[in-house]
Amino acid sequence: MGDEGHYTVSTIEEKIVRDYTGYDFYRLELLTVFEFWALLRDAFIYECKQTEQGRDYLEKCWLSEQTEPDRAALRKYFGKH
Repeated sequence: MGDEGHYTVSTIEEKIVRDYTGYDFYRLELLTVFEFWALLRDAFIYECKQTEQGRDYLEKCWLSEQTEPDRAALRKYFGKH
């Protein structure tokens, strides 16, 4: 079974957002799906920023999203041609 154990939590996203916002579960139900996802994203990023490992993870995520080369860094590393 690995690290999952015998039971799964079906409301972990709600708990993460509740811990981040202080909203009770009833108030969470009143949010639109877009509001909930935005808060879940912010809560996840906030938690990651609390540890060095989390900050490294966020840096890797940011790097994987980049579609344009960092020309200034490339010039600095390889020199101007």
